[in-house]
Amino acid sequence: MNLYSPTARQSEIVDNRRDRPSNHQVQSRSKQAKRATVNSESSEAILAKFYGPVRSELQSVEQQLNTELSSPYPELQQLLRHGTQLGGKRLRPAMVLLFGHACGHLTPRHQTIATVVEMVHTATLIHDDVLDGANERRHVPTINAQWNAHTSILVGDYLFSQAYRLAATTHCTTACEKVGEAARRVCEGELRQVLHRDHIRLDEITYLSMLQAKTGELCRVACELGARFSGASQAEITAAARFGNSLGIAFQIADDYLDLWGDDQLVGKTLGTDLEQGKTTLPIIRLLETASAIDRLQIQKILEGPAANRAEQLLPMLEKSDAQAYTRSVARQHHSDAILALEPIGEGEAKRCLKTIADFSIDRRF
Repeated sequence: MNLYSPTARQSEIVDNRRDRPSNHQVQSRSKQAKRATVNSESSEAILAKFYGPVRSELQSVEQQLNTELSSPYPELQQLLRHGTQLGGKRLRPAMVLLFGHACGHLTPRHQTIATVVEMVHTATLIHDDVLDGANERRHVPTINAQWNAHTSILVGDYLFSQAYRLAATTHCTTACEKVGEAARRVCEGELRQVLHRDHIRLDEITYLSMLQAKTGELCRVACELGARFSGASQAEITAAARFGNSLGIAFQIADDYLDLWGDDQLVGKTLGTDLEQGKTTLPIIRLLETASAIDRLQIQKILEGPAANRAEQLLPMLEKSDAQAYTRSVARQHHSDAILALEPIGEGEAKRCLKTIADFSIDRRF
């Protein structure tokens, strides 16, 4: 029912005491309205500012993604379609297309590989949600929340399998090799992070190497293949790979920042899970490095204590330190490297969009 329609308003007046919404209902409606506004504004802004010259091609990728994730079995169809809603902003397929546009002409291979990298990315997100016990992503319930963890793992495996099959249709062994290697590196990064949980002596170099594998690698391959399929020069291909790698790291640092200081209604996923899961991210690494010996013992005690209380106890300490500013400065360093990497790429609308995506990677609130 539309709450602002005349009929609804009259009903409220006729029986105000009985139909007056509870505080919980008002808050729920407020959250739903906020989510709708965020989703609408985000999608419109992204289409207009980020994807300019490849908007129509990106729509074709979306159609192919829906085709690849279709099934003759109704129960699977609902599940797979739900999975397509979890990928988010489609930055990786957009970068495939934008580098293709910037370095030459788009080909059917660009659309195929753009679809492939998004499928691989979505598969990793679905598996991530199981590892993190996350209940929401992109303002949508995760598969493990709406179904269960077993289903999530199988859907992720399904997406990986479909991605590799689709990559083979390009008849390009280089593309297949690079997509497969990127997926392996993503899993390697995730495994390393799992094995480093509750490891408070994790250093920044190790942390950044895990981020490169988790996020930088797939972005790197997306950009590199986008340039390669357009017949780009080796200098352009190298530049595209460097841009993707640096942007991916900056993006993931921003994710770790938002997990502590973000707005869950804007970010669209469960926040605070890093500390609960024992993940040592850059803000915590910096806090530990700059804390006094006494404070370091207190931080260690908190990190070894109940998971649910970690964020509440550590945030005041993080606020007093330079961890917040330092995390943003490291993200900006990688952002700057991504921008510098674009120098060999010819000027044009596609390059402008790539710069806008790089800016968004560190300035975003979702």
